[in-house]
Amino acid sequence: MSAIPNVSVSDTALFEFLTRLGDNTLILGHRVSEWCGHSPALEEDIALSNTALDLIGQTQLWLGLAGEIEGRGRSADNLAYLRDTRDFHNVLLVERPNGDFGKTLMRQFLFDAWHFLMLKALSSSTDKRIADIAEKAFKEVAYHLDRSRDLIIRLGDGTAESHRRMQEALDELWAYTGELFIGDAIDVELSSAGIAPQPESMKVKWDELVGEALNEATLKKPADDFMHKGGKRGVHTEHMGFILADLQFLQRAYPGATW
Repeated sequence: MSAIPNVSVSDTALFEFLTRLGDNTLILGHRVSEWCGHSPALEEDIALSNTALDLIGQTQLWLGLAGEIEGRGRSADNLAYLRDTRDFHNVLLVERPNGDFGKTLMRQFLFDAWHFLMLKALSSSTDKRIADIAEKAFKEVAYHLDRSRDLIIRLGDGTAESHRRMQEALDELWAYTGELFIGDAIDVELSSAGIAPQPESMKVKWDELVGEALNEATLKKPADDFMHKGGKRGVHTEHMGFILADLQFLQRAYPGATW
């Protein structure tokens, strides 16, 4: 990314962008954490728990910076626990139910591929604060992608049962990937300042990365072009309310509680 000289962005746009990033990692981190103690193998239980911890750690950084820029005294905890459904702007993909192990892995892989490309681009952001967070998170997400890609291939090209489950997972989740590449006025504003890439600009590389893995996994990309959208605007699926009821219960029940 290259910045246009003397182009500045509003704090409102920057706050919105940072909360989108933080909400994605928060909601997916919470979803993945639901596997703790329930995974099909001990090694996978540990791996998924570590992935969730990485994502929640990244959330702390993104939402922490968002609160700082907003200037209203809200911390990362405030933004995570004291907002309502319509105030969250994560993509719909990350709030999809875990389903079986194959569905969880497919959701992770499709998001990891986008997350990897986004953080790679943000590592050269003209906003040093964003670049520093992205550089740190990129190392974690590169590992997430390696792991989810490997498992997608092994299960897709495994037994008849594992192949069937992975194909069903792909067929169900594919329609939620398009929103990752839909830009709006906020994305244009940040891209013009060299802060973040245009979402549409990452689609070709994502298609290549995902396509290569699906080919190795002997999985077929769905032909239907219909895509769900709305999460970035605060319009969520019926699952989001249940996620927040679980995620925010303690803080809602005991406001301001501390250890």
